[in-house]
Amino acid sequence: MEKETLLITVQDALKAQFGEGFISSEMSYDFPVFTVHHNIICDVVKFLFNHDELAFQYLTTLAAVHYPDNIGKEMAVVYHLHNLPKNLRIRIKIYVSTSEPVVPTITPVFSAANWMERQEYDFFGINFKGHPNLKRILNMDEMTYFPMRKEFPLEDGTREDKDDKMFGR
Repeated sequence: MEKETLLITVQDALKAQFGEGFISSEMSYDFPVFTVHHNIICDVVKFLFNHDELAFQYLTTLAAVHYPDNIGKEMAVVYHLHNLPKNLRIRIKIYVSTSEPVVPTITPVFSAANWMERQEYDFFGINFKGHPNLKRILNMDEMTYFPMRKEFPLEDGTREDKDDKMFGR
């Protein structure tokens, strides 16, 4: 299936199934990208998994991104789904606020999401509601901050030989 055709097919299926929960679609770097409301992400993933024609039954990646200037939608969670037999790939995006970073877990659909969601909780503080074991996976339990958020300095602020501007901040 051609990528433009895939974009339209998935877009039409998501609009028909989820209506207002479907937000947008675009082609980004020759990659179909769909944005949906964060509350329905598990239903969207389950729908795409069980769809006869689309059958996105492999979770390639689950990752978070912090956009501090995107007020009200500072945190994004990005899901890469793959249909292995047809070699089709899509990206699903959701956005939440840092004041309430709660997203439904997709572990009922993809058990591999367990560790990926724990990692994004650990580094970004996104709470995956319904996750079977949501706790830090790499950082110490005593940490009270989430190190991948851009509001936290990369280096010790008292050092004069380091400058965050050198790290894109």
